[in-house]
Amino acid sequence: MNYLKKEKNTEKRDLSNNYEQEVMSLMNKIEYGWVDVSGKKHNSSDEDFSDNYRLQSPTEIINSRVGVCWDQVELERFYFNDWKIQTYFIIHYDENKCPTHTFLTYEKNQKYYWFEHSWAKFRGIYEYETKKDLLRDVKNKFIKFELNNHFGEDNLFVYEYEKPQYHINVEEFYRHCESGKIIKI
Repeated sequence: MNYLKKEKNTEKRDLSNNYEQEVMSLMNKIEYGWVDVSGKKHNSSDEDFSDNYRLQSPTEIINSRVGVCWDQVELERFYFNDWKIQTYFIIHYDENKCPTHTFLTYEKNQKYYWFEHSWAKFRGIYEYETKKDLLRDVKNKFIKFELNNHFGEDNLFVYEYEKPQYHINVEEFYRHCESGKIIKI
C-alpha cells in the first residue's frame, strides 16, 4: 500500500491527471458531522442521531459543508460518477451500538484505490494490487481503531451497496446497505 502516485488518467471522462487530488481538495471543505431534520448541524453522532438524521444529497452536503461518512461517500460518488467505483458499508452488530463506516473504492490502471476522507485518521488515497487486499486492509483498520480489537467475527459484515435514495433515515440507510452484496474477506 502506498499513497497515490501521479499517473496518466485513462478513465472515461476527460479529467486531469490529478483528478483524485482535486476531489480530495473539494472534500477537504467538508467537516465531519451531520445535519438534523430541522437543519441544525452537529459535530458528533450524539443521542439524537438515530432519530433525526437524514442522508443528504451532494448539493446539500456542499451547501452545509458537513457530513458523516454516509453523506461524504455520496458526495464522492457524485464527483466520481463516470468512474468504475464501488461503495462499501462495514458494520459490527452489537447489542449496545453498531459501529459502521462507508467508503468508496475505484479501479484504475489495473490497481485498486481506497478514497478516504471522512475517517480523519486515514484521510488519503491508498493504492492496492487487488480488491481483496484493499478490503482486508480497511476491515483490519476498522477492527483495530473503531472496535479496539473487541469484536465477534460473526457480527462483522461488509456490504457492497448501490446509490441510496437521499433523505432516508438511519434505519432505512441500514436496510439499503444490508440489501447489497455481502462481501467475504
